[in-house]
Amino acid sequence: MKVIIAAAGTAGHINPGIAIANKIKEENPKVEIVFIGTLRGLENDLVPRAGYRLETIEAYGIQKKINLQNIKNFCKTLKGFKEAKKIIEKEKPDLVIGTGGYICGAVLSAAQKAKIPTMLHESNAYPGLAVKLLKKKTDVIMVAFEDAKTRLKKAKRVVVTGTPTKIRNIELTGEEKEEQIKKVGLNSNLPIVLIFGGSQGAKSINDATLELIKNNLNKDYQIIWAPGKNQYDIVKSELEKINININNVKNARILPYIYDMQEVMTISDIVIARSGALTITEIAILGKPSILIPLPSRNANRQEDNARVLEKIGAAKVILNNDLNSTKLQESILEMIKNKEKLKQMGKMARTIAIENVEERIYEEVKRLI
Repeated sequence: MKVIIAAAGTAGHINPGIAIANKIKEENPKVEIVFIGTLRGLENDLVPRAGYRLETIEAYGIQKKINLQNIKNFCKTLKGFKEAKKIIEKEKPDLVIGTGGYICGAVLSAAQKAKIPTMLHESNAYPGLAVKLLKKKTDVIMVAFEDAKTRLKKAKRVVVTGTPTKIRNIELTGEEKEEQIKKVGLNSNLPIVLIFGGSQGAKSINDATLELIKNNLNKDYQIIWAPGKNQYDIVKSELEKINININNVKNARILPYIYDMQEVMTISDIVIARSGALTITEIAILGKPSILIPLPSRNANRQEDNARVLEKIGAAKVILNNDLNSTKLQESILEMIKNKEKLKQMGKMARTIAIENVEERIYEEVKRLI
């Protein structure tokens, strides 16, 4: 059996694809799994790291505005459709799965024309353009939230499965937690605030966090901060201007990227992040209180829709991107850490939207198709 998985761009698209691949491989050790991505995204790091082969095509997100760059990207994407067709013809897969993003249009269209069964996974509460365009021809669309199901009324089949992730709800003993905290270079005497902006980083979150550290405002809590690979050197340079070594910041650990999110999120008391679908899923599984700063979008506020899912049940505080600054962030952190009972309740509420056995639910759909 051979399966192709289309996943490109950010970890929010790629990691669910890898989780699905791992489950299929676990159930069928002899299966061959091939990923299709681009030459630009994190798939070039994460897919080989997970042990899978990666084929690449040209694919770009198409914006509504008309300009020269957008026209060039559109032409390259058309080329990507031909490249996807060639890969499908060469690999002859039994099933093609897309985990969201612009690459799915080319890959799933090619598979559908070749009469190969197709599946899509939509992690967001508000389905993306690719999913909407492909919904009538895709055999099954798996979604993370009930809200998404209501927005795909004309699809062939829609199933609420949750979003697959490597994160598991593992309870640590006090001793195990203390050991993991020491491992990242912090101590168990102060609360830990985990801050990240997704695989690409988030400038607004980084700017606000940088001010907290520059002004030594994190006296009452510790920070684990991943500014993103592209922005880590910028943060390092800014700290050097005031004679602070990025590897020796008081009450803080700054990393380019967090590869073991399970370990780091488990020991954290509060999560501050964008509200991508995978982040929401991980927060829910581990039952973590959060401060969410949705990525703004001109077309559809998908991240805000995701964030509001946790906010409306009392599990998160939402700060819109334009309202974010170091003062507001500091106030929000201090307000949360001073009320331990409220923090505990927020974590419990986050757990209520977690869906168990996600990979098993998805694998049932895989079996149904092939």
